[in-house]
This record gives sequence, structure tokens and C-alpha cells, in this order.
Amino acid sequence: MSNTPDVTIRRLDTVDDTQIEGLADLLVDCVDAGASVGFMHPLGREKAVAFWRRVADGVAAGERAILIAEDGSAIVGTVHLLFAVPENQPHRADVTKMLVHPRARRRGLGAALMEAAEGMARDYGRTLLVLDTVTGSDADRLYARLGWVRVGEIPDWALLSHGGLWGTMVFYKRL
Repeated sequence: MSNTPDVTIRRLDTVDDTQIEGLADLLVDCVDAGASVGFMHPLGREKAVAFWRRVADGVAAGERAILIAEDGSAIVGTVHLLFAVPENQPHRADVTKMLVHPRARRRGLGAALMEAAEGMARDYGRTLLVLDTVTGSDADRLYARLGWVRVGEIPDWALLSHGGLWGTMVFYKRL
């Protein structure tokens, strides 16, 4: 689908057990490194595998679409779109679980994943995307740089993976 140096990004129509294991490894490593993506540190492997099995079920049911980024040895990034929105919002999707492995950061992979996610959303007929991220984070700056529009901040939204409340910045992008 899309490529950055030594990394291939592709859409998965189904998510198999090997991919679930690789995605679980990615999630655990990202949470260990401080990513605040809905899980607390330490994240148990079983919980990570169970999460990705639910995502795989959602992909199979057409409720989600997923991209993975591979560097030849492992899955080093992912992002997925959540289509399970109210029936009066068939034109939009939520962008969720955009993860880049700590060893693959600062090489343009996050931007490449987001651009690929926007293309995938267009393929599914979506014209509006929404997401949220930790206020002031690298992801916050990335989304703004990619043309996403800041809606505003919600203070004390959730706990960071290692503890402490944080605010979330809400974004949207028209495609």
C-alpha cells in the first residue's frame, strides 16, 4: 500500500493469529514506553492479545479496518479505523490505536500510517475522520502538521499509562 524506507504498510482484510501476536507485542512495547492508548502499565500480554482478537473480530464483521507496518522482522506500526458509529453518521470513522514501535519512531512512519489511513477511509467512502490524543504529545504535533484541525482540549481525560491525569486534544479532518 505505502512504504517508508525499509517498512511496508498494508491493509489487512483478515487478522490471523501470527498478526495478532505481532500486534500484541507492538502494543505491549508501546505501553511500556509510555504510550497512552487506553491501557495501563504494565500491560499483560494476555490482555493485549485479547484486545487484538476483538479488533480482528471487528475487522471480520466490517466494523473496523486495519493497517499494519512491517520492517521485515516484525510489525512496527499500526492504525485502524472504527466504523461502528451511529447510523446517521455513515460518512465518518474514528481513527484509533495509531502505534509506532519505539525503535521505529522519528523516521516518518507515523505520518505514512496516517496518510495511508486517510486513503483507506476514502476507499470506504468516509469523508470525515476524528481522533483524540494526549495534549502536547508528539502525536498532537504530528496530527496538526498533517492538516488535522484541533477542536479543543478536554482536561483530565484519562490516566497516562504510567499514571497521572492528562488532557486529550480532539481533532477532525475532512477528506
